[in-house]
Amino acid sequence: MKLAVSKVLVGIDGSDHSFRAAQYALEISKKYVAKLIAVTVTYMPAKSHMSQQEAIEVGAGLSEMDKAKTWFESFTQSARENKIDLKTELVNSQRPVDYVILEYAEKEGIDLIVIGTRGRSGLSKIVLGSVASGIVTYSHSPVLVVK
Repeated sequence: MKLAVSKVLVGIDGSDHSFRAAQYALEISKKYVAKLIAVTVTYMPAKSHMSQQEAIEVGAGLSEMDKAKTWFESFTQSARENKIDLKTELVNSQRPVDYVILEYAEKEGIDLIVIGTRGRSGLSKIVLGSVASGIVTYSHSPVLVVK
């Protein structure tokens, strides 16, 4: 059986685990000459008194977007140095992060999803984070979970 990988998706949330996953995704994309898509999802819970756009412009959403842009800048440089076709996506959503990543992967025809074991939730006793667990459970694509 020959492995065919033409599109790789990596989720980046600013955690050490996600940065390690990003390095794996870079190496896999380089090896298979695959397009790499890096996605950061900012979860914006619905608020009854403000629209999603207003919530994005106020506080956490804006600072998370700024952080994500910084993560993507260094990642983009690494991809450029390795001649990897990279697309970055910043997604704000009121839906759970794992759902958004899975929906994006299906829409884009992703061949492999690379994700860190845990994100920034700080629950170090959990073996597999809730986002990673949801992606592993419901993905139609193979998933590589990086510690």
